[in-house]
Amino acid sequence: MDTILECRGIEKSFGGVHALKKVNFSLNPGEVHALVGENGAGKSTLIKIISGALSQDRGEIFYLEKPVIIGSPRKAQEIGISTVYQEPLIYRELSVLENIFLGREIKTQRGNIDWAEEEKKARSLFESLQISPHFIKQPMRDLSVGLQQLALIAKALVYEAKVIIFDEPTAILTEHETERLFEIIQKLKERKVGIIYISHRLEEIFRIADRVTIMRDGEVVGEHPIGEINRNKIVELMAGRLLVEEINHLGKKEEKPILSVKNLTRKGRYYDIHFDVYPGEILGFSGLVGSGRSDIAQTLFGLIKPDSGEIVYQGKTVSFSSSEEAMANGIAYLPEDRKVQGLFPILSTAFNISVTVLKEISSRMGVVHNHQEKELGKKYVKELAIKTPSLDSKVYSLSGGNQQKVVLAKWLGVNPQILILDEPTRGVDVASKSEFHHMIASLAEKGIAVIIISSELPEILKLADRVIVMHEGHITGVFEDRDIT
Repeated sequence: MDTILECRGIEKSFGGVHALKKVNFSLNPGEVHALVGENGAGKSTLIKIISGALSQDRGEIFYLEKPVIIGSPRKAQEIGISTVYQEPLIYRELSVLENIFLGREIKTQRGNIDWAEEEKKARSLFESLQISPHFIKQPMRDLSVGLQQLALIAKALVYEAKVIIFDEPTAILTEHETERLFEIIQKLKERKVGIIYISHRLEEIFRIADRVTIMRDGEVVGEHPIGEINRNKIVELMAGRLLVEEINHLGKKEEKPILSVKNLTRKGRYYDIHFDVYPGEILGFSGLVGSGRSDIAQTLFGLIKPDSGEIVYQGKTVSFSSSEEAMANGIAYLPEDRKVQGLFPILSTAFNISVTVLKEISSRMGVVHNHQEKELGKKYVKELAIKTPSLDSKVYSLSGGNQQKVVLAKWLGVNPQILILDEPTRGVDVASKSEFHHMIASLAEKGIAVIIISSELPEILKLADRVIVMHEGHITGVFEDRDIT
């Protein structure tokens, strides 16, 4: 068998938008075929068609060398095509075992669920992947995202999957969980399972992929064995242009810190934290997910109250009791999860940009002046190059990179003195990430103190003047610009 899966001339339109234009794509047994492109390039639409969530308008899909009409996610799963998403689709209250066998339960002769046989098979599956099955009776809600993903991989194998699609699987994994996922992908390859792998992290593509297909504006613009293309060429194909990667940033603008943190402790989260932040400086926080970085950011923004310690802001000791108080004092926080914490997805782009300054653009009766809301929206759509059909467009309809720009715009509206960015480019494509990096440097050049938290070390190394490294709630290292490599 030369191919497990082949898409020929796939086309899909939504209204007047041509999302896919004669797309060809193939997958071989035991191959990792990476699919990359900017947000809005068509990757998600193609994956939804392959996984049965959408139907193509034109074109054919061949599975095991026979034409198929997939039609639904259930049909896809039944024929052997499974998808593992960035945020696992699970039944949180059910056990791991129940999630794995849901829809394909093993029954006794009397028609009851054979729990003993299910447990035996699940343990065998995990052990074949060299994973301890100690967690299979726990509720899914009690598991880390990494373990939840492993449960979905096991579910795919229960359905005897010949194709597994991984959609941004490492975006919210720790470094250890990412390494474990890569080991499992290698074992799946050895079983001759075909892997479609989508990621904005190009270093992962070069590590695990055998072949890469690059998409732009709904079309395939390149397909190459991974050994015959370099990172710069992939980025150029994705963006349709050469990107300027160098960041011009001169560092702190004053000798006096705008913010000093002294002996800050919150039991169970962080301990004895000390650092200063200067106007115009980009201060990076590095470390694993759960190391306490985000907890410190949320403390500065008034969302978490410390047990002890001192925060000195603009020369005065402060203790913000709410995010509103922090905002009023010129501190802005772009949260880690933009969809849950940063946006109102079903409301307009204009509303989301102006939401932090509604009091300033409303009448005494609380009625928003639409003209002022639109003017503010126009200003930041232009300044940040936000791609949106109109200011009335719902934010959920924008690409990930443009959603993140909207979150940034709403905080720039309050004219912050300190801007805290928590994983600002997670789930953002390479071109949008480059734009974001230049925006961050530009804001620092204007004298804004920027604190950036990132799990991507290259991002920290590229942007930060100083880096604070954290582990299990403690600062384990501080590196100045000259020491950052």
